[in-house]
Amino acid sequence: MTNDKNELIIWNSKLSCGIGLIDEQHRKLVEIVNEMFNHVTGDEAQERDYFNRVIQETVKYTKLHFATEEKIMFVTKFEGYAGHKKEHEKFILTVLDNIHDYETENQFTLFDFTKFLKDWILSHIDMVDKQYFEYLKKITVKKHDNGKKL
Repeated sequence: MTNDKNELIIWNSKLSCGIGLIDEQHRKLVEIVNEMFNHVTGDEAQERDYFNRVIQETVKYTKLHFATEEKIMFVTKFEGYAGHKKEHEKFILTVLDNIHDYETENQFTLFDFTKFLKDWILSHIDMVDKQYFEYLKKITVKKHDNGKKL
């Protein structure tokens, strides 16, 4: 199987939250996924070599991103913090399971792994992250309004 350009994620305003640091990190995650799709060649040895070179850095970056989001949610007292943190933890455990499956050759391919990452990232940004994006917008507006003199 060669890489499928239809799987690549094209960054658009729908993925943006308006928080510079979070948008930058989400863009980096999109780049990582796209780069992984670009290495789906059908050559199992090449794919495994690539996977082994990038996976630990990918997990490390993802954890950094999650820690950034969680810190913002904690500091701003976002009510959904605990649930969001649980989603992050569940995702990391699933990724680690998938890595194990890939490394032990349990019928898990680079394409499968990358498609899983893509689908999770897009749905997480769209459905879960949007909740705290909206919350942050509301508290920013509220703080701004409270600071005005009448």
